[in-house]
This record gives sequence, C-alpha cells and structure tokens, in this order.
Amino acid sequence: MLPKLNVVPFVSVDSMMKLVNTVGVERFLVELAGFVEADFKRWESFDKTPRVASHSAEGVIELMPTSDGEVYGFKYVNGHPKNTREGRQTVTAFGVLADVGTGYPVLLTEMTILTALRTAATSALAAKYLAPKGARTMAIIGNGAQSEFQALAFKALLGVDRLRLHDIDSSASRRCARNLADFGFEVTICSTVEEVMLGAEIVTTVTADKQNATILTDNMVGPGIHINAVGGDCPGKTELHADILRRSGIFVEYPPQTRVEGEIQQLPVDYPVTELWQVMTGAAEGRVNSRQITLFDSVGFAIEDFSALRYVREQLARTGLYEELDLLADPDEPRDLFGMLLRANQPAAA
Repeated sequence: MLPKLNVVPFVSVDSMMKLVNTVGVERFLVELAGFVEADFKRWESFDKTPRVASHSAEGVIELMPTSDGEVYGFKYVNGHPKNTREGRQTVTAFGVLADVGTGYPVLLTEMTILTALRTAATSALAAKYLAPKGARTMAIIGNGAQSEFQALAFKALLGVDRLRLHDIDSSASRRCARNLADFGFEVTICSTVEEVMLGAEIVTTVTADKQNATILTDNMVGPGIHINAVGGDCPGKTELHADILRRSGIFVEYPPQTRVEGEIQQLPVDYPVTELWQVMTGAAEGRVNSRQITLFDSVGFAIEDFSALRYVREQLARTGLYEELDLLADPDEPRDLFGMLLRANQPAAA
C-alpha cells in the first residue's frame, strides 16, 4: 500500500475509533465475523501454538502469534483484573502484520478496541452454529468493557434484541443499558444470577476476577441453552461449575490452549471436545437437538486476531484512517546501516 520502505501504516486508538464509526459498529462486527469464519474454514493452513504467557500474581502478559505462510501476525495483550480499581483497562493490546516473504511489517495497530470487537464477533459467530434457532434473549453476566460489544455482535449476527444484565456492581449494568439505549434492545437489569437466567436462551459469562469462580451452578442451567463462556481465559480462572460442563456439548478454539486456560481445565485432559473450525467446515456436528446444552469455551486464539488485523488492513486504502510511522531503517545501501547513522549527524556537525 505504501512505497516507502521505512514506513509502516499505523492505526492509533483515534484512527481505530474513527474507522469503526465510519464503517458502523454493527456492520464492522458482521464483516469482521466473516473474516474470522473464512480463516477458521482454512484452519489447517495456519501455524498454531498456544499463546506465550508470562503470569504473575497481578495478571498475565501474552504474545499470540500465527501465520498462514504468506502473512505473519501477532498480538501483544495483557490481562490484569485489578487495573479497573486504579482507573486502567483490564485488557490492553496492540498487533502487527508482516509479509512472510520479506519479514517487513505491513501494519501496526492498537488492539484494545479491536480485541473487544473480535472477541464479540467470534462469540456471535460460534453462536450462529451452536445456539438455539431463533434465539432472541441473551443474559450477560459481567457488564464490564466487553458487554456492549457482545450484545451488538449477537444482535447483528443472530437478531438478539432482548438483554438481561447482571453484575455485582449494579452501576456497570446501568452504564451498559445507557450505552445500548439507542440500539433497539429491550433491556432488563437483574439483581441476582438466578434472576438474570430466567427466560435466557443464550447466556454470556464475561467476568474479570482472576480466580476459580462459580458464576453459574448446574441447577441454573436448563435444557437447550447456549453458553458463551468468555471470562475464563487463563490457568486458575473459571466461571462455570464443572457439572455444567459434563452436561454440555463443548466447543473450543484450540484444545492445547483451552485445556490449560478454559473452563475445561476443570476436566480430565482427554475429556472429549469439538473444535469450532470442524463445525464450520462440516467435519463435525454442532448443536444436535433443541434440548442440548452447548458451550463455547472461548479463551481467544491467535487466528482470530490475525483475521481482525487482516480486516483492518483491508479497510485502510479505502478510508485512509492511518498514520505513516517511520519504523524501519532504510539506508541507501542495505549493508551500510552504520553509514546511515553517521550521515544523519552531518547536518548538525556542519
């Protein structure tokens, strides 16, 4: 896109917000889900590895790399639940795409906003294959930074227009309801988990505490529900009682990662699960009947970030919403990097 070898297109937070608003948030989610689905359907062409994680008592810092042999991508992301008490985001991120043939980066972008969008798009995409047909009512347990994105993705992809909200901090539910006031939802704020589950056909759990929690117990989950478990995403952090897992058809992104980080870390390492890409390609069944409980044990995987980066890069030529970042050294003679350094000082010396 840019002929200058030293320049990499950079999408700042401001540019990302303008891009999302230019496209329209619901259209952005639908189109992004299409990129994720296309890449899942060519799953076997990607290099795959569990994310490289550095854990501490406070949180985790991770790198999430993948490549399809032509383009390489990675995301840097953290997860620090305590950050909200200090006025900071729980999750922040940035990402890079690079040309495999040259090794040169072709995109650097913020991914704090983009990760929220891709997580929601992937959740709704999974539900397209797994949720009860015609489901319109979703409960969202945990009404933090991800909740509005989840609601809009499920509306845009599945037609969900009735929301039941619950958070231990009721002000978070009220904020979520205010933010979604103009998007066509019927919203009910609930004071307990038991209340929020009443009438829900889909339930999204997206809490932030880094602990083995029991947000949902077995007696709260009736037949036919689809559970979108988003909050459990690192060792020692879960949201669902193990009895729910044993009653459910479990669908995952990448088993070697999910068995360590997801809800299924509570189960034996050989417990049967189905990979979501296989459902999308028709190699495996999704929901088998109307009474089955389906569970998308979502931890987030690098291919989803690759899809999001690929989507954003495709929008840049049309929108021009990027900056030119002078990131790469480009000496006149590729072997004379030191000479480039010396020549840079000549005007000052003169």
